[in-house]
Amino acid sequence: MTNKNYFSSQVKLLNELGLHARPAAKLAQEAQKFSASIKLKYGQREVDAKSILDILTLAAPGGSTLTLCAKGEDASEAIAYLSQLFAQRFGEEK
Repeated sequence: MTNKNYFSSQVKLLNELGLHARPAAKLAQEAQKFSASIKLKYGQREVDAKSILDILTLAAPGGSTLTLCAKGEDASEAIAYLSQLFAQRFGEEK
């Protein structure tokens, strides 16, 4: 079944220190700007991308590949924007 309001994208975690507190906070803060339901998957775990605590429980190391999933009216925009955060290392140098 295809849903025109469901989008997903694989993203690479380029931050050397992984998905630690600062990028997790930035991701949650930016995800909250969208009305879509946004999930972040790593391995067998799936968490709410709008919750910093949920994101931190993934303990994703640098270099890992995660999947962003969004469902809702602005899901496409959310995936595009949040994928850019990963590509830009959440504004961190390394």
